[in-house]
Amino acid sequence: MSNLTPPRKIAVVTVGRSDYGIYRPVLRKLCAEPGVSLRLIVTGAHLSTEFGMTASEIERDGFDPEFLPVEMSIGSDSPQAIAKSMGLGMIGLAQAYAGIRPDILVALGDRFEMHAAVAATVPFRIPVAHIAGGALTLGAMDDALRHSITKLSHLHFVETEVYGRRVVQMGEEPWRVTVSGAPALDNIRLLERLDWPSLNERLSLHLNAPPVLLTLHPVTLEVEKTEEYTTELLAALDAFDIPMVFTYPNADMHGRVIIRMLRDYAKRRSNVRVVENFGSSTYMSLMSHAPAMVGNSSSGIVEAASFRLPVVDIGNRQRGRLAPANVIHSDFRRDEIIEGIRRAISEEFRRSIHDLINPYGDGSAAERIVKVLAGIPLNDRLLTKEFHEP
Repeated sequence: MSNLTPPRKIAVVTVGRSDYGIYRPVLRKLCAEPGVSLRLIVTGAHLSTEFGMTASEIERDGFDPEFLPVEMSIGSDSPQAIAKSMGLGMIGLAQAYAGIRPDILVALGDRFEMHAAVAATVPFRIPVAHIAGGALTLGAMDDALRHSITKLSHLHFVETEVYGRRVVQMGEEPWRVTVSGAPALDNIRLLERLDWPSLNERLSLHLNAPPVLLTLHPVTLEVEKTEEYTTELLAALDAFDIPMVFTYPNADMHGRVIIRMLRDYAKRRSNVRVVENFGSSTYMSLMSHAPAMVGNSSSGIVEAASFRLPVVDIGNRQRGRLAPANVIHSDFRRDEIIEGIRRAISEEFRRSIHDLINPYGDGSAAERIVKVLAGIPLNDRLLTKEFHEP
């Protein structure tokens, strides 16, 4: 009889570009870890042609993904459709878990698709390791989903000490919490960055200078104002005759409203482009060259500080996150957005953040995460949670 211990099956669920780029350094570490078998489950917007069919990027990276038999997306972004997508996701993910039987499931962030993935583990008694809990995003329904995922999870890899204390405040036992830093920052250290001429050519932008980078997501707790908010941003941008590039919003409620308005706007402006999906290396390269970043993307809060990139964060979607000094907050009023952009692109503001240190980590998060995933004992103590009184 063989005394060899079977490899530990660690399943990672990825539901779209919003998490995959952050996961990448963790996935590579897991692939290289002795005694670990990675099972990568791909679903959600990854399988949507409308959002760039980003599953192909995963295969190009050399991973061997497992595609779910039931897709989450049903071709609409209404509240009813989002709720149905969550239900479909749980069905498909339950089928995947029944076949794979992972020893640990890794989940990242706070999206509705990820919540479905975590909720489906409960009957299977699969320990869940959650990355990026403890944050706040008070303008998004993701805030409630993130905290719900925390309570469904058994291990917590948080981006900052503040977020770690918040997870413990929610009743999670301190031994379950690791302050890993943000895995997204590992990409900055590991990914190759392109110079501006190469970027301009690769993306066929045909712009005469590096563009302002814009990402606008729906504010999902104020979703009825999506068109109004997009109108205010675009009106503010009319005050600037500088190159700009928009990337698509996430697959959220009313995201298609934003996509339609951005495409119409780009048709009227010769120096404005809209790109479905950059890919991590290209996106990081653009951040390193852009004069500023505008919108309400978490990358403006977490990653941008590592590039000393000025950011105008608009509205409430990211309100509550720990914001570094490169972030300028603005409401969705065109005059306030104009003022924020003018400040962001000024030499004075760039000089003021020249020595900025990113509070979200040192670019070694994947190593800390995989060390715990590969070594934590798989026993009743991990699976049976006690409520910790802070």
